[in-house]
Amino acid sequence: METQSAAGRRDAAVRAAVGQGIVGEGRPVAGLLDVRGIRQAAAGLREAFAQVGAGDALHAFAVKAAPLVPVLRLLADEGLGAEVASPGELAVARAAGVPAERIVVDSPAKTTAELREALASGLAVNADNPQELARLDALVAALPGAVPPLGLRINPQVGGGSIGALSTATATSKFGVGLRDPGAREWVVRAYAERPWLTRVHAHTGSQGCPLELLAEGVRAVYELAEEINAAAGERRVRTVDIGGGLPVNFASDEVDPTHRAYARLLARTVPGLFDGRYGLVTEFGRSLLAKNGVIVARVEYTKSAGGRRIAVTHAGAQVASRTVFDPGSWPLRVAAYDAVGRPRTGAPVVQDVAGPCCFAGDLVATGRPLPPLEAGDHVALLDTGAYYFAHHYAYNTLPRPGVYGYVCDEQGVRFAPVRPPQSLDELVAENGAGHAAGLSALR
Repeated sequence: METQSAAGRRDAAVRAAVGQGIVGEGRPVAGLLDVRGIRQAAAGLREAFAQVGAGDALHAFAVKAAPLVPVLRLLADEGLGAEVASPGELAVARAAGVPAERIVVDSPAKTTAELREALASGLAVNADNPQELARLDALVAALPGAVPPLGLRINPQVGGGSIGALSTATATSKFGVGLRDPGAREWVVRAYAERPWLTRVHAHTGSQGCPLELLAEGVRAVYELAEEINAAAGERRVRTVDIGGGLPVNFASDEVDPTHRAYARLLARTVPGLFDGRYGLVTEFGRSLLAKNGVIVARVEYTKSAGGRRIAVTHAGAQVASRTVFDPGSWPLRVAAYDAVGRPRTGAPVVQDVAGPCCFAGDLVATGRPLPPLEAGDHVALLDTGAYYFAHHYAYNTLPRPGVYGYVCDEQGVRFAPVRPPQSLDELVAENGAGHAAGLSALR
């Protein structure tokens, strides 16, 4: 089993999940993570940048892609850090044992209390705007000890990709300081000249829908800014460049394209000075490490026909795949069909819809999709969902969060380890105010 392809491991895991009751009538939907695939992705990332001269780069996993403690622990074991954008994400990273020196704090809306906590804990922080930088001025002045690595987020304003909501380097992006705005570049250079403790510069051009060339252009812009800052300061004031993440993922097939290696080589050609040893490097990849290594498996509860179209009603809809349901053009997912015991479904493809359990007409994860005929009791798998899907539950219809499990395939068969247990109905009711049931009635 060690030589199985990712698709082979996935098929084995689906069958084992059904056979072992991880997915079934009582638990009709679950997320599965390929542990071997995650390890390979992390190793591939490290090797890709080592090959272009950045072997000591800090690869900080974007926690928002999968804020799950066991996932962060696994990635930490593989040499990765964590990029966090909220107190919750920081708490998850700490619970996973990620060391402070391998955590980067980003967010466009950090409170003063969050900044104070980050500085006291020795965490690297990227300020988003001039007002936040002014808050840091006061907090740094009051620090009793060493100042942790601090930087400023720059919006290189190099343009957007095909998904506007994920394009963070447009002219009017809410993130960072717009480098091409009138007077902005001069202000940034002066801000660094006045603050010896400002030693990093950060940019994140975008993610899904953004071509590699656009990402590289954003990195080049921030590198050239770092060179200008250092020249103006007369010393190496900026010592580390944080290039963000955002590598897009191919959702059309099992092929991993683009790869971290292709991106690293493009960067080495586009910005060779970034890899000549003068600068430290931080990356913040998320989706590209996990998407291909996760799958959502759901039971088909009913099948029917309407207007001549077959419909498979499953337990995976907007609650686990909200991006796909609400924006299918940007987030189409492949669907794999399995029978009642978890074996790949065969048969001539039939055009059909794959619907979820939520009570609105648009709760569809696939429309008019040619698939082997699905029957009640079968299963569907939503592929490439390891990032941003089962870890970001949408509580429509008060549906409980599904369980998440990691798996390995070896000579012992398929073995699972829990990542997050299924949410019980008691937990769901408590979360929705059961302890305050009489509170509103008492107000008169």
